[in-house]
Amino acid sequence: MKNLLKFSPALILFCLLFLSQTADARNDYSSLTSLEGEEYLAFAEQMPEPVDGLASIYKKISYPSLAKQAGVQGKVYVLVFVNEKGGVDDVKVVKGIGAGCDEAACDAIKQVKFKPGVHKGKSVKVKLSLAIQFKL
Repeated sequence: MKNLLKFSPALILFCLLFLSQTADARNDYSSLTSLEGEEYLAFAEQMPEPVDGLASIYKKISYPSLAKQAGVQGKVYVLVFVNEKGGVDDVKVVKGIGAGCDEAACDAIKQVKFKPGVHKGKSVKVKLSLAIQFKL
């Protein structure tokens, strides 16, 4: 019984820390489902896609020099908010690799025009997940 009491404060602290991080994660996710109060569909009958394909995004990426020097490679996962005209309203990094790669991916995506998402014959706002590969 003494051992249980000895670890109780540490266990309580751990639980509180875990619960607060879980709440933060839920708040972060809710910010990814909408943008400035506007709702974006998670799926449409015809999903948005870059006008000239993913290659058009990769052409606009310049590998950050810091990432080159540090040998940083990997995938940057982003959520792209595409409006009904095919423009990119915003890009949010879901999981990044740092060293300037996250920003380079976002900047490149913002420069690309998309074919708008279509649902029930109408152009709609859609959020789209993309993975951008950085490889030396």
